Amino acid sequence: MSYVDEVIERVVRENPNEPEFHQAVKEVLESLRVVVDANEEKFRKDALLERLVNPERQFKFRVPWVDDKGQVQVNTGYRVQFNSAIGPYKGGLRLHPSVNLGIIKFLGFEQIFKNSLTGLPIGGGKGGSDFDPKGKSDREVMAFCQSFMTELCKYIGADTDVPAGDIGTGAREIGYMFGQYKRIRGVFEGVLTGKGLTYGGSLARTEATGYGLLYITEEMLKSKGMSMEGKTVVVSGAGNVATYAIQKAQQLGAKVVTCSDSTGWVYDPDGIDVAALKEIKEVKRARLTEYKNYRPNSEYHEGKGVWTVKADIALPCATQNELGIEDAKALVANGVIAVAEGANMPTTMEATEYLQKNGVFFLPGKAANAGGVATSALEMSQNSERLSWTFEEVDSKLKGIMVNIFHNLDDAAKKYGFEGNYVVGANIAGFEKVVDAMNAQGIV
Repeated sequence: MSYVDEVIERVVRENPNEPEFHQAVKEVLESLRVVVDANEEKFRKDALLERLVNPERQFKFRVPWVDDKGQVQVNTGYRVQFNSAIGPYKGGLRLHPSVNLGIIKFLGFEQIFKNSLTGLPIGGGKGGSDFDPKGKSDREVMAFCQSFMTELCKYIGADTDVPAGDIGTGAREIGYMFGQYKRIRGVFEGVLTGKGLTYGGSLARTEATGYGLLYITEEMLKSKGMSMEGKTVVVSGAGNVATYAIQKAQQLGAKVVTCSDSTGWVYDPDGIDVAALKEIKEVKRARLTEYKNYRPNSEYHEGKGVWTVKADIALPCATQNELGIEDAKALVANGVIAVAEGANMPTTMEATEYLQKNGVFFLPGKAANAGGVATSALEMSQNSERLSWTFEEVDSKLKGIMVNIFHNLDDAAKKYGFEGNYVVGANIAGFEKVVDAMNAQGIV
């Protein structure tokens, strides 16, 4: 049995009931096979892959808090510090009822390669809780965040582990967590990113993941002699990533006709109204059922269906495994030319393979949505220097990083005989940098 197969088998055996983690490891290691096979003897002797797929450490803790009725609630908190070979652990905190250790491990493992691709000195980590901020009062969210940070603060720091936002963790939650960290540790440092602009946050951080997704997609199209101008785009999601992906796509001359949330989706033939979307989601924290009040010409549908709309480009920006094989078939049948992942692992392996076999340009999330973490690292730099850069400075650096990521993964794919396969290219480009650092630092 090959070394890659041995390690995949071992991961499945030693981490039962963690299908998302198994999926992430298989997807990465399968595409690294060409590199691993060429170095099998050395990698096996150094147990390199075993060290790569095992987190350096992981924490699981209880989070008790009191709701508005005086009832004590108990949630579970997690932080997985996966790999610090190239820098302090960096990765978001997800607050969602679906959160469990397997999901946090899958996200942390992906983060290693995504962070490596940015070219910035940040390692991979992830955390979160099964707490659901939806429907909670500000006081309840604060009570949870303070309890969560009371435990988490023991394991993080500006040069150790720098968490950020993710699903369910926005500016409000980051603010409450930062305040509690400062209160307990007695230091004002860049321990969290995604902070408010008045206390160390970075301009362009809010827009970064969505904007970055479009910068890399535009660069990929440019390499094929095309552009976003005049393209029809379907987007899933209605959160931070989706909203700013829609905004930037429209700025680049495309027409975005869909968005979605957990209850349904909107089709707007005239193009999604970003101002209305922000009002509904960011101000009112309401459902997309309200979108029709702003745009009477639009259609609202219950359930899923974004991928059935005819379009040139698809941008999944909601959550993991949202785009399955039937969705991929619908996209291909409708003539889609490119799929770029705004969310983490939103496309199943079966769907990814189908899209690639049918000539669709496919950009994986670890490359396509790296703009968020890249700008988080830029926020860390500004905090270290006690400086604030202008929106234009940060946006320009972000665009440069995303353009470089595309060329690095394109070059890696070509180097190993997989031209056009950006999944393989992204994994190899991210892996090579991490492995060099791991080898340099000895068996740790």
